[in-house]
Amino acid sequence: MIGGAILLGAELGFVNAQFYLVFVGAAALVVGLASAAFPGLTADAQWALFAILAVLSMVLFRNRLYRRLRGHAPAVQWGPAGGVLTLPAALEPGQRCQVEHGGTFWTVCNDSAQPMAAGERARVASVQGLTLLVRPDTK
Repeated sequence: MIGGAILLGAELGFVNAQFYLVFVGAAALVVGLASAAFPGLTADAQWALFAILAVLSMVLFRNRLYRRLRGHAPAVQWGPAGGVLTLPAALEPGQRCQVEHGGTFWTVCNDSAQPMAAGERARVASVQGLTLLVRPDTK
């Protein structure tokens, strides 16, 4: 029963184990309460009850509960795509220059059909290797 409380606390407070420990901890708590209510429950029966409760609760409830409690986290942006930068030099379509973005120097290529002026804000449309393909920022 103490182990179940530790697993529940660890999952909810410190560890993000995709919500698996919650069901293992809950199963351990239920088995602890059952063994307190029925002192004659053998160790084999306790282990079997624990395994059944843990697996069934994970299969039946984990996805719904996890989405409800943790599914509203904002999306994390990986990489520079979608970022905005200021061009240090004018760029004709297909022309390249060097820009510092996010603490790193990148090669930037004008991926639009229109020229972009020096000092203009550009949005990173995509990343091709070590080159940022940019278009004028319309926002």
